[in-house]
Amino acid sequence: QVQLVESGGGLVQAGGSLRLSCAASGSTFSINLMGYYRQAPGKERELVAGITSEGNAEYADSVKDRFTISRDDAKNTVYLQMNSLRPEDTAVYYCRTVGYYSDYVTQYDVWGQGTQVTVSS
Repeated sequence: QVQLVESGGGLVQAGGSLRLSCAASGSTFSINLMGYYRQAPGKERELVAGITSEGNAEYADSVKDRFTISRDDAKNTVYLQMNSLRPEDTAVYYCRTVGYYSDYVTQYDVWGQGTQVTVSS
């Protein structure tokens, strides 16, 4: 089984910064993709940023040039550095990882428990 532990959420004023971390543990034999999604009240969950095992990153248009995703494969951890935060960034942020177990056949797709990010104006 794969588990994700998220940290780093909180309350910040507009223009401030936060860094989210998400550590994967367990049978994380081959992690292909790690990323963050967010869900604001009354809205659907949306992709914020994702990064592949090759280091290719993808961002939502609304966060480009403000957020940076990175990963430390030695620690099976992904980071989301969020700068110039805006009130509209307020949401619960969820980490997600997709990969294969050691048989290279069985895939896993695991979500973290979510962490609240609140940006005050």
